Order: sequence, then structure tokens, then C-alpha cells
Amino acid sequence: MKSLTQELWMNVPERRAIVSLHHEVERLVADSGVQDGLVLVNAMHITASVFINDNESGLHADYERWLEGLAPFDPGGDPSQGGYLHNRTGEDNADAHHKRQIMGREVVVAITDGKLHLGPWEHIFYYEFDGRRKKRVLVKIIGE
Repeated sequence: MKSLTQELWMNVPERRAIVSLHHEVERLVADSGVQDGLVLVNAMHITASVFINDNESGLHADYERWLEGLAPFDPGGDPSQGGYLHNRTGEDNADAHHKRQIMGREVVVAITDGKLHLGPWEHIFYYEFDGRRKKRVLVKIIGE
């Protein structure tokens, strides 16, 4: 069995952003030599997600609106008025934890004939909810 483990480091300058990981994951699959197996792509921070969907800017904007409606940014909200209890710790990122929970932690993709085995519009993304600092994504490839 072959395997490859790689951490991808990034520093997203905005608080929230969607970053394509697709071509980097494709490159790592090719580098691994795995023809038949699996790749795990995992956000290594509790305020970020990895997800698969269409690479379309309108959809990405829709995610922003939808997530902000579900878990709005509220850096100093009073918990007695419905603000986040987590932010009492001095953090201002409770919304980021909630957004990560909704969007998920990781994706697992099949590798067939040495390539990602995805649908025609599927694309791998990293979604940062509390950026402006160095963060990492784990890519783990296993197979034959």
C-alpha cells in the first residue's frame, strides 16, 4: 500500500473566504502514485471547513448569506440578549465555530485510475470563517 501525508499551510487575509484546494489535491494525488484509493482532505482548525460543491461565484455568495443568517457575526453580543456565550472568553469567533459545524470538517474522495473520482461539477474547497492567521489543511492519500 502507498500513502502520502501533506499539510497545506495558508494565511487567508480576510475573516471569511472560500479557497480552492482542487488543483493542489489533484497534484498531490498524482505525486502519490496511488491509482486506486482514497484521499482525505481535512481542515485542521475548528473555525474552518473543507467541502465539495460547484465552483460558481453566485453559489459561494449564497453560502455567505445563508451562513450569516444562521450564525451571524456578533463579536461583543450580550449573552442575556441572545449573544454568543463563547465570546465571553475574549474570543469573537463563536459564529465561526457554528459555521464550521454546518459546513463540515473534511471530505473523502475516491481515487480511480490515478485521478480524483468526482462528478462533473464537483470541486474541493477550503472555507475559512476566522482568518487573518496561519492555518493548515491535512491531505492524506492511501491506496495501491
